[in-house]
Amino acid sequence: MKLLKLSFALIFIFCGFTANAQEHQYDNPLALQRADPFVTKAEDGTYYFIATVPEYDRIEIRRSETINGIKEADPVVVWRKHEEGPMSEHIWAPELHRIDGKWYIYFAASEADDKWKLRMYALSNPSGDPTKGEWTEEGQIESNRDIFALDATTFEHEGQRYHIWTDRASDEVTNTGLFIAEMTSPTTLAEKQVVITQPEYDWEIQGHRVNEGPAVLIRNGKIFVTFSASATDHNYNIGLLWANQDADLLDPASWNKLPEPVFFTNEELKRYGPGHNSFTVAEDGVTVVMIYHARDYKEIDGEPLYDPNRNTHARVIKFTEDGMPYFGQELRDNEMANKELIKK
Repeated sequence: MKLLKLSFALIFIFCGFTANAQEHQYDNPLALQRADPFVTKAEDGTYYFIATVPEYDRIEIRRSETINGIKEADPVVVWRKHEEGPMSEHIWAPELHRIDGKWYIYFAASEADDKWKLRMYALSNPSGDPTKGEWTEEGQIESNRDIFALDATTFEHEGQRYHIWTDRASDEVTNTGLFIAEMTSPTTLAEKQVVITQPEYDWEIQGHRVNEGPAVLIRNGKIFVTFSASATDHNYNIGLLWANQDADLLDPASWNKLPEPVFFTNEELKRYGPGHNSFTVAEDGVTVVMIYHARDYKEIDGEPLYDPNRNTHARVIKFTEDGMPYFGQELRDNEMANKELIKK
């Protein structure tokens, strides 16, 4: 009888584990030709997906009740680039955030006559559903340097909203790093703006000297920030910063950086140049899911920025016993749900 009870217990555990794994299987790629993907989960559980389109000319939002549903969701165009002047070229890396009862889209844009004059801009919409209502141009989010700015993200911690973005981190024009500042409103930055990372390791300087695409994950007493490094071909990869949650986030010394990337090309799995990720939570409200882009081939003809085939993927992120995120470099996307790690 004891053996029978044990057998039933093991079956119950196995079935529970299998069901949990199946719950987090993703129909990848979730979106073809969508780079710099960002997924936010609204308070009512609705998922909204936004990303860079290959034409670099508009901003779209997809709405879905599930993460997998993003794949079949119809894109709604909410804004198009200007014909000339600011916001007329290189519409890049939009992010969608709900702040103080409004939706905000942060994105980068340049000018048709100067396509590398990249700056950060914002749109706002008071509608409960960001695929509806009217979007208002809030103008440029100005940084102190005002020479090159993109890939803006925002988060709130202990009642203070912060902004992290990519900017020239030194006088070397080929060098980009991440800055952080407090926000005095959803569209303005405080005066103190500091660099928390810039390229220093070999994996950050392949093709270009780049740290960009920040994404924030707050877990286990830490503020984690992933970022992307190197050129946007097969060299593109993801690194990791973190600071303790009670640290001064505007003190560069508060931030730690792993000396190796956490997610990068895996030729055996045909995953090339994974990068510019975001984080969301699964339908269970607990499981962390990373949304990222990658190509399924290595060789690119011409400038990688104009190769359109960076596709959106989703994969579960686990945590190690010491509370650090585990990205599963050696695993396929859907193998992550089966990976046994201590959860926190």
